[in-house]
Amino acid sequence: MTRMKASQFKEQCLGLLDRLQAEGIVITKRGRPVAKVIPIASSSASLIGSMQGRIRIKGDILSTGIAWDASSSRPDA
Repeated sequence: MTRMKASQFKEQCLGLLDRLQAEGIVITKRGRPVAKVIPIASSSASLIGSMQGRIRIKGDILSTGIAWDASSSRPDA
């Protein structure tokens, strides 16, 4: 994570925002951290379909693999 003085951040603010990394920038005053600038998280809509062609589904993902019959699990009355 990048740390920088507030005065340096003030001078370079717009350029830094254009190159902002995911971990962000910690702004310091007199050597003490006072703020952290981080990018806004992208919406999850961009994730839909992003793994297409990278994952293979083997078998039935909705099954436990165990045969079960609802009528056989009733307690005897």
